[in-house]
Amino acid sequence: MFVAGEYDVIVIGAGHAGVEAALAAARIGCRTLLATLSMDNIALMPCNPSVGGPGKGHLVRELDALGGEMGINADKTCIQFRLLNTGKGPAVHALRAQADKKLYQFTMKETCERQAHLDVKQLLVDDLLIENGAVRGVTIETGETYLCRTAVLATGTYLRGRIIIGETTYTSGPNGQRAALKLSDSLRQAGIRLMRFKTGTPARVDARSLDYDKMEIQPGDEEARNFSFMSDEVTREQIPCWLTYTNEATHKILRDNISRAPMANGIIEGIGPRYCPSIETKIMRFPDKAAHQLFLEPEGLHTNEVYVQGMSTSMPMDVQLAFLHTIPGLEHCHVMRAGYAIEYDCIDPLQLKPTLEFKTIQGFFSAGQANGTSGYEEAAAQGIIAGINAAMLVRGEEPLVLKRSEAYIGVLIDDLVTKGTQEPYRIMTSRAEYRLLLRQDNADLRLTEYGRRVELVSDARYARFQAKKKEIEQAMHVLRQTFLTPNAETQQKLSAVSTGEIHTVTTLFDLLRRPEVKYASLQPVFGLPILSRAAEQQIDISITYDGYIKKQQDQVDRMEKLEIKILPETIDYRQIPSLRDEAREKLMKIRPRSVGQAGRISGVSPADISVLLVYLEQQRRQKEAAHELS
Repeated sequence: MFVAGEYDVIVIGAGHAGVEAALAAARIGCRTLLATLSMDNIALMPCNPSVGGPGKGHLVRELDALGGEMGINADKTCIQFRLLNTGKGPAVHALRAQADKKLYQFTMKETCERQAHLDVKQLLVDDLLIENGAVRGVTIETGETYLCRTAVLATGTYLRGRIIIGETTYTSGPNGQRAALKLSDSLRQAGIRLMRFKTGTPARVDARSLDYDKMEIQPGDEEARNFSFMSDEVTREQIPCWLTYTNEATHKILRDNISRAPMANGIIEGIGPRYCPSIETKIMRFPDKAAHQLFLEPEGLHTNEVYVQGMSTSMPMDVQLAFLHTIPGLEHCHVMRAGYAIEYDCIDPLQLKPTLEFKTIQGFFSAGQANGTSGYEEAAAQGIIAGINAAMLVRGEEPLVLKRSEAYIGVLIDDLVTKGTQEPYRIMTSRAEYRLLLRQDNADLRLTEYGRRVELVSDARYARFQAKKKEIEQAMHVLRQTFLTPNAETQQKLSAVSTGEIHTVTTLFDLLRRPEVKYASLQPVFGLPILSRAAEQQIDISITYDGYIKKQQDQVDRMEKLEIKILPETIDYRQIPSLRDEAREKLMKIRPRSVGQAGRISGVSPADISVLLVYLEQQRRQKEAAHELS
């Protein structure tokens, strides 16, 4: 055996999960290897050229607060920013950026190559080396071995990848890249359960062949937006996207050719995403819908390729051309890349701990689409947690596990390891029961301290965070301590800020509870401190929704009583009387970390939780009695 190198952490795959895992481990100080199938495709965006959106934008901001790279990279390389859901409450506001696809990729590649303690190598991993139940290294296709103390599986959609366009199929990763064909067998030999999932992508069309006069322009926001709490861009060049729609002619072509769809004729075997279906699936699932939205999204500043968002397909090429030409603005479009489906192997995430380490293989972690998720953001969020916890294991320190009440990242991982998934998992704001606490605007206030604890948050980032936090605290103190009496002078000032009179002594804090009153309007009238835009935003939201936030925090506090009741790893649920058979089976399989997590397992009822609580109390009393006797 030729040992080509030894590392603390080896990351297998350099997509969005892999780069975050590798950067996190290296920045914490571990000697790290990032193994990629192609040096030219690090952080590749094989599907839509965008970052963020509902739920996903929350993940990017949380990732950034922990010290990750996706938000910083998106800010550097975006060509349009939009804040979505502004007509709704702040809990569901979501930032979304169109990225320059190649620039995003090249900038992230440069970041990885310049990172201390990180080696980036073009390698195809064929086998895992496992000794005594622990990962010890990997063997690559050319025979070399790389040894490690921990490893992170971040293979995306490359495990036994198969491209499907109509009746044409071939082994491949996304965008015609190589697939990893042997690693799946190695994982199975290690006792890991695999699933077969499918995703897809639409055609890319030539911008020069489009008639934009027949579409609706979708410009970016006038106000500058940033994902990263470290970004200060106030202006940037923005490129518009364009909106058009399918129609009955489009739908008729799809219906007439549905027998040729790989999803209908049995060529596709994998399970596809529910929330991002192909256009042929949409037509069959929603037969009464007269039109479907399509967004034409430029893939960058230096390419004519345009992404047809909303029209993912694996139909034969003649069908793709026919239905594209029925769409307003695309009647004469030239297809530069065909739409396709891709099938791939992924693991059953129920095999993972909340740290993303495999339960049965010490030091082996998994992140991203390899865990059955969809989306760059979900992948990156898992990647940073896997990278952090691989590094913590190397250092012999406590892992980082985020709760559902602390982060969307916590919701994502808890859903995966507690409930599993039968289809590509996508984060959504509706999955977070505490979403008013988990807003995208306060991600730094929630998570920066965690990033600092694991040494991912730099001194500069932490100083900026502390300054913002102090700014908010001081302003809140002034608002609580400034009392207004209902005299003529006060009423005149209230009129100046376009709000009604007061009739009793009132604080400025209480005045800000009125939805029409904002800190910016009070500041000049009442001589308040001038604040940064971010601090103003925090104050406005936290005071306007103060009552709702307190109610949600009370819910968290009640649930926390179950989360802190830890279930021993050695517990034998088969020996606990009164548990139902289904609950025993699920508890033995998943082995939840706490009673709270056990309560979220499908098939474990409230009655089963009561049995667990009684059992834990009995065990506690028995230990106390034994201690007294000794």
